[in-house]
Amino acid sequence: MKESKFAKEFKSFISRGNVVDMAVGVVIGGAFTAIITSLVNDVIMPIIGMVTGGINFSELKATVGSAELCYGNFIQAIVNFLLVALVLFCVIKSLNKMKKKEEEKPAEPPKPAEDIVLLTEIRDLLKK
Repeated sequence: MKESKFAKEFKSFISRGNVVDMAVGVVIGGAFTAIITSLVNDVIMPIIGMVTGGINFSELKATVGSAELCYGNFIQAIVNFLLVALVLFCVIKSLNKMKKKEEEKPAEPPKPAEDIVLLTEIRDLLKK
């Protein structure tokens, strides 16, 4: 059975390296988001709650006529965003520092070829 032009183009598109890399990035990003969210919600927010006396912005609301404006949820979402952004910044900054330290380690000089080693030995023997 002969593949259609559309099927060939789709196969070419889906098998490109950058599409696969992007898919892996999305999956890893989702897992990383869960880690950062847990760190903020389960570690940092309880500490902030102790320091601020348990202030919860999400309970703030205003009533206009029969409508209820839950502006506290908006404030809480902003606070959560800022905390997630701060934690993410700190984590990435730490990872970049570790990566930079790895790069700064001097690499071993390449070993000379056998003929160079042999010529060096002969030179050293002739000097003696």
